Amino acid sequence: MSSLKKADILVPAKGVDLTKWSVVACDQYTSQPEYWQRVEKLVGGEPSTLNLVYPEAFLSEGDERIEKINSAMKKYEEDGVFEELLGSLIYVERTMENGKTRKGIVGCVDLEDYDFSKGSKSKIRATEGTVLERIPPRVKIRENAGLELPHVMLLMNDSEKTVIECIEKGELIYDFDLMENGGHLKGYLLSDFEAERVLAAIDELEENAEDNLVFAVGDGNHSLATAKTCWENIKKNIPVEEQENHPARYCLVELENIHDDALEFEPIHRVVFGSDADKLMDGLLKYYPESSTEDNGGQHLRLVKGDEIKDLYIVNDKSNLAVGSLQNYLDHIGAEVDYIHGDDVVCKLSAQDGNVGFLLDGMEKSDLFTTVIKDGALPRKTFSMGHAWDKRYYFEAKKIK
Repeated sequence: MSSLKKADILVPAKGVDLTKWSVVACDQYTSQPEYWQRVEKLVGGEPSTLNLVYPEAFLSEGDERIEKINSAMKKYEEDGVFEELLGSLIYVERTMENGKTRKGIVGCVDLEDYDFSKGSKSKIRATEGTVLERIPPRVKIRENAGLELPHVMLLMNDSEKTVIECIEKGELIYDFDLMENGGHLKGYLLSDFEAERVLAAIDELEENAEDNLVFAVGDGNHSLATAKTCWENIKKNIPVEEQENHPARYCLVELENIHDDALEFEPIHRVVFGSDADKLMDGLLKYYPESSTEDNGGQHLRLVKGDEIKDLYIVNDKSNLAVGSLQNYLDHIGAEVDYIHGDDVVCKLSAQDGNVGFLLDGMEKSDLFTTVIKDGALPRKTFSMGHAWDKRYYFEAKKIK
């Protein structure tokens, strides 16, 4: 049975302003609340996924915002804001700001096929280390929610392009511009015949998957881990015969091919708050004693403070990547860190008193599956699939109660 499955997918009903409806993943622009304030102003009182998710820039608002989210979900269902597409797969085309078109399939996966623990050999695996401390706050948001809205993006290793690239599109069901430089989104409802062809092609990939790795989590590692944790909690309290068809067992995702030419990996940078640049640099170089500000063939990164950018070369045989070495050091000193997309944002934030930035080089996407098989999960926040505005925008939903 295919690792991707058809789902009962909720999409906005006719009459909903789709540009105002669809907002970017909630874990973006976490140090730029002005972005989300701009989105709030644009949305106004219109139906929007902004009211159904919790932007991490505002996590300090706590339980009050969670209650508003749950109430909005219930109200949207009661008011007929959604149309439900039963037993469906949706093919999506996202034309990015750079003009490239990224292709994917929206369906669901069985959380029994996913394990985020270190050393997992499950069909669906995390690509970065899961920070267990980040799970409980997300569980609190999800555990009483009636709906899920996915920004999880899974990747398959389909080098022959047998699944998505040869797809028969079907009925066009949405076609609109995304807000805030998000580009353009189209969605096509696959016919039953084409959906079965897609699932059969994924079955074939699964049969030939190296080390049983069928899907790697490209984006939304902690969101999928939260869904898994919630399902495990529910499973303890329901009879076995009810588990097979429980809606919380299945998580809505977008599946993409890692070989899609439009899919780009971008590095995720760091900004450290409440720190002195010289002390931070000296501490890092002492933590890895063979490291240097001169090119010694080590792992390259750049420290940013104000208008000054310094090259650093880290020698650390316990990590293959500069991001891993840097993260280990920042964890060691207990630094307050935010994870940033885009060189310009790092430079802007690093110009502020007490802030120090680190710019990292990107990794090759072709190395992802091999690295996950050989080394397990990468250091957290190693890569991003595109810039912040390229991340998945919320659109579809699924019932989980």
